[in-house]
Amino acid sequence: MGRRRQARELALQLLYELDVRGESDPGTTADAFWARQTVAEDVRAFADTVVRGTKAHQAKIDELISRFAEHWDLDRMAVADRNILRAGIFELLWGTDVPPKVAINEALDIARKFSTEESTRFINGLLDRVRRELRP
Repeated sequence: MGRRRQARELALQLLYELDVRGESDPGTTADAFWARQTVAEDVRAFADTVVRGTKAHQAKIDELISRFAEHWDLDRMAVADRNILRAGIFELLWGTDVPPKVAINEALDIARKFSTEESTRFINGLLDRVRRELRP
């Protein structure tokens, strides 16, 4: 597994934990999470960038998910799917060094590992629509 993939998977796990706890600021939850992980500093740094960026833009990201996910209520989505979408949209719209195709493919590979095939198709469609309609 590549270092960026590892970082994205860890970011998903931390975003999942924050979501379940209802926390908007990573703060002490992130500190406790990282205390349990043994990873290279660059992996942690990239994961932390994804988590903090996703949380910083979460209101806008959630608005986009609600807008593009026709007939889906954000609160009724699986927690993993919701956070894969959040991180993927963060990387699509605010990730400076990640090509859109890479951001989508990474989100799909993570969805295949942490969710279902049906969810993977849903995530692909939503992220592709965000890419087409919102990327310059």
